[in-house]
Amino acid sequence: MHTLTRDDVTDALRVCFDPELPVNIVDLGLVYGVEVTPDLDAPGMDPRYAVHITITMRAPDEEREAMLVAQVQNRLMGMREVYRATIELTWEPPWTADRMSAAARRELGLDRPAKQGLVTIRLPGL
Repeated sequence: MHTLTRDDVTDALRVCFDPELPVNIVDLGLVYGVEVTPDLDAPGMDPRYAVHITITMRAPDEEREAMLVAQVQNRLMGMREVYRATIELTWEPPWTADRMSAAARRELGLDRPAKQGLVTIRLPGL
């Protein structure tokens, strides 16, 4: 019997990516909260869980918001232990680059000294 933990869910979300950047939403700091509770109404014999995720976006954009929420929902519902998943999109507190992990900063080239005080992020395909 496996007990689903916040760390399990956070690790699973590392395959979900910002629609515009090649960095997962965990390392970007877009995941604000993960709640995992037993779902006593779930059918079956395995332990089943309800998961509630609070996420944000780097900037408002309805199309990207819908893409990201669907991506997170699909990933969570693909987990055997999850019976119910809800995703809450919030804008408070606003996202800032300070929330990014060191891995995200390296991936985007933000760990190198900026030339002439400017930071350039290169998007794939552009």
